[in-house]
Amino acid sequence: MKVKVISRSTDEFTRERSQDLQRVFRNFDPSLRSQEKAVEYVRALNAAKLDKIFARPFIGAMDGHRDSIKCMAKNPNYLKAIFSGSDDGDIRLWDLASRRTLCQFPGHQGAVQGLTVSTDGSILVSCGSDCTVRLWNVPDANLADSDNLSDNSAKPVAVYVWKNAFRAVDHQWDGDLFATAGAQVDIWNHNRSQPVNTFDWGADTTISVRFNPGEPNILATSANDRSITLYDLRMSSPARKVIMRTKTNSIAWNPMEPMNFTAANEDCNCYSYDARKLEEAKCVHKDHVSAVMDIDFSPTGREFVTGSYDRTVRIFQYNGGHSREIYHTKRMQRVFCVKYSCDASYVISGSDDTNLRLWKAKASEQLGVVLPRERKKHEYLEAVKNRYKHLPEVKRIVRHRHLPRPVYKAANLRRTMIEAERRKEQRRKAHSAPGSIVTEPVRKRRIIKEVE
Repeated sequence: MKVKVISRSTDEFTRERSQDLQRVFRNFDPSLRSQEKAVEYVRALNAAKLDKIFARPFIGAMDGHRDSIKCMAKNPNYLKAIFSGSDDGDIRLWDLASRRTLCQFPGHQGAVQGLTVSTDGSILVSCGSDCTVRLWNVPDANLADSDNLSDNSAKPVAVYVWKNAFRAVDHQWDGDLFATAGAQVDIWNHNRSQPVNTFDWGADTTISVRFNPGEPNILATSANDRSITLYDLRMSSPARKVIMRTKTNSIAWNPMEPMNFTAANEDCNCYSYDARKLEEAKCVHKDHVSAVMDIDFSPTGREFVTGSYDRTVRIFQYNGGHSREIYHTKRMQRVFCVKYSCDASYVISGSDDTNLRLWKAKASEQLGVVLPRERKKHEYLEAVKNRYKHLPEVKRIVRHRHLPRPVYKAANLRRTMIEAERRKEQRRKAHSAPGSIVTEPVRKRRIIKEVE
């Protein structure tokens, strides 16, 4: 006698990682799902609202410095570490996870103007207004687990005294050289107490210097005479130079597109350039209402963060004209330095109120462990929101940001002035002979001349 029974596999009818929740089978035939777009639109709207509800970007502040924080540096070999230097000569190593000081580096007699870490993460280079460059051994990462942190102070490995004060320093991405900015651009070696090379193109004081991440021998500098200059260490003279209408405070290369860099300018804007074609900016990034003091790219190369004199931190898409996020607190003062973390998940800002602040790069991102189903849900909602972002209601919710009152008023005033200038230009052009007035695009308008 034979008895036939129905046999079903449990895995085929239950959800993953669960033995009691039934799997839901859906038929995606468009003829059976007439309300699919309406349902997705509601989901996009709810996802945009939930992003606003859960937007808590500020994680915490790191208090310890006694003066304005002017510079920061990341350790490429240790994800949780950040170095900071202040106006009173104090240099500190912070653990971002516990938000406490791991080590101090005393020695500078004046303001610390620049910090950088070597490619292998073993040497910290600092420079300041006391005309010295100091080299330090970076402490072991296991220092974070020690209980007694009060005696953790380091001594410099080498001290190089020079005749001029320094304004910035940067290390080669692949090599033993580092460059300092001041009265001129000096190239140093770890084992030499004198610069191995010096560049000067009739510029005023050089205020920032950055090495190219793709080509170790290329570096870009900005100076007080409003110039941006490209240097090649293999040549005895500078390569190219562009003079703008206002001063550039900082420069950052795109790590994923090493031919492109973005300049943080005094006129409240950031300008992205292709180093091979400097006669025109690729993109103008607007929104700040005061001078942009510092800029740093995300390791992914898709975004960069800026800190401004208007007491706000903004995050921009690498090709976006307006900011994606704006971060601010009531106590935060003028922001002098910003950094992206090495995993592109966090943003660190240093300001005039002696505090370092830790922010999430994505304001509504969930911290901690995310289960696979949660991750898929987040990815789906992000995709739906991106699909319907052009619709008015979704667009309004996604773009809305609360601004401090001074920033809001300054933005309105700035918008009014730009609009008045545009109308004046249009009227002048309408009442002039055809072709007598040529209107330059904004990308070219801020450049005075380019010098080979």
